[in-house]
Amino acid sequence: MSAPPGPRPAGSSPDPPPERAHSLAGHLRAAAGFIVLMVVVGGLAYPAFVTEVAHVIDPAAAGGSLIRYPNGTVEGSEQLAQNLSAGTLGPSLFWARPSLTDYNTTLGADSPPGPTDPALLALLNETLAYMKLTGNFTVNATLPLWWVAPSASSLDPDLVPQAVLVQVPRVAAANNLTIGFLQGFVNEHIIQPAVPDVGVAYVNVLELDIALLEYTGNPAW
Repeated sequence: MSAPPGPRPAGSSPDPPPERAHSLAGHLRAAAGFIVLMVVVGGLAYPAFVTEVAHVIDPAAAGGSLIRYPNGTVEGSEQLAQNLSAGTLGPSLFWARPSLTDYNTTLGADSPPGPTDPALLALLNETLAYMKLTGNFTVNATLPLWWVAPSASSLDPDLVPQAVLVQVPRVAAANNLTIGFLQGFVNEHIIQPAVPDVGVAYVNVLELDIALLEYTGNPAW
């Protein structure tokens, strides 16, 4: 056994206090380093990696699902509806669902009124009055709710086929086309669900209208 330490010599300085194993400064440095690492990995490296993978798997979707005119001009995105009922081309185009934000992607929309909400009836009456004013030939037609009520986002570009076909008389008259031809034209643009009997068939209205403008050779094209 080692001998116990002897008495400290007179006049010698006391031993320094033992160093703390975890100082506040050390914790702060570690936390700051972890935050920087997470920003680099989660905010830069990971998004860049996922973006590159998406560009390889589906370049169109990764680029915003853009719809372009033949000259390359971007008309919009197949994920977003547009206000097609306004302007001089309004009567000659198929219309998307109503929007509580006028299809503005920078505005947040309240949830649309539910089936028992009196506000829904008021909204439907307003929509129907506008359709009648613009000669939609829908006075005696049964209109699908998809066409006269807004979607949850107010930006949904898709309509069920019935909501598109009910517009055929107006669009046919405005473009000097037969109803039979235009019905077939719409049927060619119906997109079936990826899995049969799961989901519903739909038509992307913006893509349909661009195809129609191309077919008719409209001056705006």
